[in-house]
Amino acid sequence: MHDQAFTILEYPALLALVKRGAQTPMGRARAEALSPLDDIALLRKALEALTECIQLRKRGVVWTFSELEDPAQRIALLRIEGVGLEPSAILALSVLCEQAMSARASILAERDASPVLWTLVEKIPTELNRLNAHIANKILPSGEIDDRASPELSRIRHEITILRSRIARTLENVMRRSGEAIQDELVTLRNDRFVIPVKSDHRARVAGVAHGYSSSGATAFVEPLETIDANNELQALHEEEAREIAKILFALTEELRAQLPGIAAAATAITELDFINAKAIFQQRFACVIPEIEVAQTSVGASQARDQATSKLLLADARHPLLEENLRAVGGAVVPVSFSLDDENNTMVISGANAGGKTVVLKTAGLLSLMALSGLAVPAREARVPFYRSVLADIGDHQSLAANLSTFTSHIANISRMIGLCKAPALVLLDEVGTGTDPEEGSALGVAVVDHFRKACGAQVMATTHYSGLKMYAGNEAGVLNASVEFDEKTLQPTYRLIVGVAGSSSGLEIARRFGIPNKVIDLALESVKDATRQAVEYLRRIKREAEEAESLRAALEEERAAVAEKFATLDKTAERHERERQEVFQKALDTTVREFEKRSREFVATIQDRSERLKVDREAQRRVSELKREAQRATSAGDKREALSGAAASTSGRGVRVMRDGLVVKKEKEFEEVPTTEDEYKPAAQGQIAVGDKVKLRSFGSIGIVDSLKGDEAEVRVKSLRFREKLENLERVELSSPAKSKTEKFASLRQSAGTELHLKAAQENGRSELNVIGRTTDEAVDAVDKFLDEASLASLSQVRIIHGHGTGALRRVITELLKDHPHVARFTAAPQEQGGSGATLVELRQ
Repeated sequence: MHDQAFTILEYPALLALVKRGAQTPMGRARAEALSPLDDIALLRKALEALTECIQLRKRGVVWTFSELEDPAQRIALLRIEGVGLEPSAILALSVLCEQAMSARASILAERDASPVLWTLVEKIPTELNRLNAHIANKILPSGEIDDRASPELSRIRHEITILRSRIARTLENVMRRSGEAIQDELVTLRNDRFVIPVKSDHRARVAGVAHGYSSSGATAFVEPLETIDANNELQALHEEEAREIAKILFALTEELRAQLPGIAAAATAITELDFINAKAIFQQRFACVIPEIEVAQTSVGASQARDQATSKLLLADARHPLLEENLRAVGGAVVPVSFSLDDENNTMVISGANAGGKTVVLKTAGLLSLMALSGLAVPAREARVPFYRSVLADIGDHQSLAANLSTFTSHIANISRMIGLCKAPALVLLDEVGTGTDPEEGSALGVAVVDHFRKACGAQVMATTHYSGLKMYAGNEAGVLNASVEFDEKTLQPTYRLIVGVAGSSSGLEIARRFGIPNKVIDLALESVKDATRQAVEYLRRIKREAEEAESLRAALEEERAAVAEKFATLDKTAERHERERQEVFQKALDTTVREFEKRSREFVATIQDRSERLKVDREAQRRVSELKREAQRATSAGDKREALSGAAASTSGRGVRVMRDGLVVKKEKEFEEVPTTEDEYKPAAQGQIAVGDKVKLRSFGSIGIVDSLKGDEAEVRVKSLRFREKLENLERVELSSPAKSKTEKFASLRQSAGTELHLKAAQENGRSELNVIGRTTDEAVDAVDKFLDEASLASLSQVRIIHGHGTGALRRVITELLKDHPHVARFTAAPQEQGGSGATLVELRQ
């Protein structure tokens, strides 16, 4: 992309803002060199990396780079074979590697959520950790070589220490002997040799070599003869130490040279991470969003994806970052602007008062577009930017005496250059197009220039103007929008709000009055304004007022809509609360009913003397409790709680109908004797001796039955298919209180008396003598056979057949195990060949 508009749109100043967040010289240089990207893949990758960095910062993952210098020169030295590095350079590269490895570790823990950032650091070799540790063992943080860097260096420095001590003791003895000849009892260094200060007038008293005098000449620095050999030996040790240090440094340099690709990768990673982090800091500081980049798709290929204008430029609540930074310093705030351009409406003509913010709108659109194309977040609530090939601008006065350019000619020269540079898709920004010449000619030229850019160049155009001709062009031409910056006529102050769809009045005379032009001058000007112009201004003002009224109405409707939505949300919450309360009430009623059901079941079972009958009834009661809960759950799920607790009667149809009686499920016998099971259908009969066939009431249980036999003071009473032995004193003769009802009516009137009436679905199936479990799992088969045997026993069947097939024999084995201990089974055997052979089992039931 050409940089024609960069300076006009203050792009370098923006980069300076971004650069503030960088921590290293490399990161700052990377920010300064930023420019819009021409490769959509690289642009999207940059925005993805920025998004990942922002998310990591929100989770507390932040990398810092401190005390880092630009490693470019040191890396260049490493590329030259045979060149060694100084300790400070080695330490600097070690710090670089250490901080790169730290950043790599922090991103490694988040690599699934940060794939783009991970690609920046994954090539940094982990061997750099070992290299850093090795360097730290040999070079101290101060840059000095550690005594333990090598055994030879340790030996040399130990000998130097001993020799220094010996020389110091010798010199101290000389000073004590020389007495008054010594200026100060102080051992010092001259020319890297140990000397003592001797008074110049007593120089002859100390035999030795003078290595210089003080500035006053009063003191001579003498090396006594006794220490000359020791000093010579010390110099030799120092030279040996220097050679060993050079050897150590060269070895470390070679180790760094061996890791040169990794070090270069670390430097590149730190540069990119510091730059991305600076962009994330900018995003946080200015409350930016990641822009969506829209690319036109063509049949030619991705490389030509920008050869035609397409996409939508959308900026919602956009703010100019440089203006916002300046206003923050004085406690002000930017008024955000919102607008959009697309294929249908690709041009906007902005009019309105001087100093009302028209140019700011142009600069905001241009600068934010450049930011998005550079991989930066933009200060807006929402941003969609086309993948422009050109962003061109003619904003401001470019007149120049040196170049012999007036205001008009400077604009025309710039526009001419823009026409030559424009490549679609493009964004063209024109400030006061056609200004600086005759208004009529300037207006016509402005219309022609805008029309050329939008049609011939296929660009999206934003232009500001005061010319009525351009305003009329925007009002009449399809695809061109009128817009204006708002001006408060009461305060004669601009509000800086952008109103799309309405042309604005320049309000030049009002602004002149506000800036102190005398009223008589303004009045004279008003008299000179043509009536048509005055009417046009009034028309624009009326349109503006109507637009403001419409906006106020829209805001009121929006508030009302929000209030209605809030009210409905409150109603929903209330309904949910009531539903929860109803469910709680229902659950409590269900739990109470089930407990009462189980209690009455236990009481009833306790009165049955026959063990097999008791087991049979107990098993059926437990099964029915489970069915009751499932039925209630289904009713609850369907929202039919009222039905679940309504207590409808059980219907009857043919043989084998189950009904609720006194809290238990029982089976109708083959030859059902029409004896109702509810007490309220009977009344006490005339007192007399109980005989076989009498209908009696069991006082201990409350059920009605028929006396089948008498034995002493006990009677055998049949209540449906169940028989009880009861003392005569516990029986009461009864008779029907009303004519007998039909079987269907009688069973339909039976209800549970356990507190809350429950509705249980009546089973309409006939008593079966055969069950087929082929195709079921072993668990399903066992459950089905168990239930089948219960039903068969209640139906008083003497023999049943279970068909399980041959297969692997698994069904036959589990069914055999079940039949062995089943309370209803008397005996069982494989079926005869004509009834299925070993693929079926005949079962005889207890009677």
